[in-house]
Amino acid sequence: MTKNSSLKSTLAVSLNNYLDAGAIVAGSSGITLWQNYLGLSEMHLGWLNALSANAMGAAIGAIIGGFLADKFGRKFIFTYNLLVYMLGMLIVMFSMSYPMLLAGFLVTGISVGIGVPASWTYISESSEVNNRGRNICISQMSWGIGPMLILFFGMLFAPGGYLYAPVESLAHAVIGADAAQAAVEVFSSRVVFFTLFVVAFVAWTLQRQLQESAEFEANKEKDKSGIVENIRMLFTNKVAVRSVAFLATIYLTWNLVASVMGFFMPHVYETAGGLSNETANMLSCVSWVFVVVTTFIISFYVDKVAHRLFYIFGLVAALTAWLLVIGGSVTSIAGIWVFTILWGLNNGSSVQVFYALWGSELFPAKFRAGAQGLMFFIVRGLSAVWGLVFTFIYGENGEGFTLAAYCMVALLVVSLVVGLIGMPNTRGRSLADITKERYGDEY
Repeated sequence: MTKNSSLKSTLAVSLNNYLDAGAIVAGSSGITLWQNYLGLSEMHLGWLNALSANAMGAAIGAIIGGFLADKFGRKFIFTYNLLVYMLGMLIVMFSMSYPMLLAGFLVTGISVGIGVPASWTYISESSEVNNRGRNICISQMSWGIGPMLILFFGMLFAPGGYLYAPVESLAHAVIGADAAQAAVEVFSSRVVFFTLFVVAFVAWTLQRQLQESAEFEANKEKDKSGIVENIRMLFTNKVAVRSVAFLATIYLTWNLVASVMGFFMPHVYETAGGLSNETANMLSCVSWVFVVVTTFIISFYVDKVAHRLFYIFGLVAALTAWLLVIGGSVTSIAGIWVFTILWGLNNGSSVQVFYALWGSELFPAKFRAGAQGLMFFIVRGLSAVWGLVFTFIYGENGEGFTLAAYCMVALLVVSLVVGLIGMPNTRGRSLADITKERYGDEY
């Protein structure tokens, strides 16, 4: 595949990351509005997070989608999966009750999970040796652009936002001039979810035109093993098991922090920081601007400079942000700004960048997507449990914010230490070369 075609396919597939992160943040940007509209408790919000694209919904989808991608191909996933995503968006957009909203979050989450292993695998298999890291970074930029734009839309459409008046008029036209204020205000969130529906349709149209991964086609010709056999090999091969343990550990410990921030960040700003919904979305949006800019810069160097440097940089930024919370510095608008910027720098050079890169490098083609699906299942599944636990730690009005910060620091330290100890040397090497060194000629 040529340099231009690999970049083109990367951009098309990267829209899945936009939709993944966008779905999470679309929920978080309007969560207070849904809470007011449906009279939800913090526990209700915890379940929304637990079953969404942020956690269990994606976990269920990933364990299914990974092995399907290894059996039927990466293009098979791209052809059908986003239809499920669009269905989830429609359910959320027209939700009139908590069960309906929960179902929409779950369907969307399952679709996100199905798409992630195939997307990262396809990008790596379609990249040139010296551009694999760059293309993964481009994919991660999409993961940052999604929340940035969704939060920007949330800020514009939110009560008090510059475009709230048209949203208010639309709401009154649909549900009546005498509708309750909470029912009118939640329309801003419905409009945000509609933008994701439109992007999903565009992504589905583009991805249906992609060619199948050449590496998948080559492996399919020489390997006739089925899904059950691939699962057995993944769980019995010592090298594969060690790789799963390493990657799942660094990603889980980082993602337990990131998943909470992705879903609850605007809500935390509103309850613990006392900010308005519009201001909370604005600050979260600024954080994602730093994510995109940081990842863009790193994309030029990730294939040329030792991965260790960027890995340390991202986690040190994250640790510093949460240590400021523990030190009581995040009690003013200035402190909130510093925290926001540092968290953005962390996400731009995040563990997820290297998890996506190494996760597609450290496994053979026959169960490459399946391995990523398994790890994604573990990480997002446990993130679902953590999301529920977090609501207890955090409290109804943010009274447990400092204790939550201690938990975040401990998790980030584990991700840093384990990552530095087990970091693989894969930069500048072909997937075939890495596979042969780790697994021999058998795979």
